[in-house]
Amino acid sequence: MRFLALALLFILGASAPALSKAPAPDWLTVIASTPEGGVRMGNPAAKVKLVEYGSRSCPVCGRFAHESAGHLRETYVASGKVSYEFREFLIHPQDIGASVIGKCVSDRNFFVVLDAMYANQAVFNERADTLRISRVDQIMAMKPLDAARAWSDDLGYTDLVRQAGMPEARIKACFSNPQAIPQLGARLQAGVKMGVDGTPNFFINGRKANAVLWSQLEPLLRAAGG
Repeated sequence: MRFLALALLFILGASAPALSKAPAPDWLTVIASTPEGGVRMGNPAAKVKLVEYGSRSCPVCGRFAHESAGHLRETYVASGKVSYEFREFLIHPQDIGASVIGKCVSDRNFFVVLDAMYANQAVFNERADTLRISRVDQIMAMKPLDAARAWSDDLGYTDLVRQAGMPEARIKACFSNPQAIPQLGARLQAGVKMGVDGTPNFFINGRKANAVLWSQLEPLLRAAGG
């Protein structure tokens, strides 16, 4: 009957109704925590699964974030062919504070805050250098969560998430969570077992990539089918 109706519309000169298609998913908004402790953006069934082990204070990680952001997300992740997951890998003392507060952010805002931390990384790292001279011994003598809070407060990470809308009660809860430090430690150990030996380290479909810069990584994504 449907074909007959369409034929009659054609004969009578009427326009046949267009067959509607489901809109393509906006993969840039599909963000979720992973069992490995990272946060993934993109199609969970993507052919190419890119994982970065990164430090929020690592200058090379910051350079990668700056150079790759538009290309990686808008070209590769948005296509649904590539997913991108960030996993914490601490290398500097201040990473503990940045990572604790950074992991308290909702999945929806995770990459917004991560991007902001990288965009302001030079300022945070300069403050960290000053702090190491002025009171690093005092901070290192604190309990781990207190030390994390001190790094985050003194360097400006706490102000950043506060300005992004995180309420004070949530900030306090982040730095009172007894599981926060053990979880970071477990993720660090898991990364070492994977073969992570610095930051950034990238894995494509579970295999370590010989790349640290976007110019080195992009050809590998293409070769993998991204």
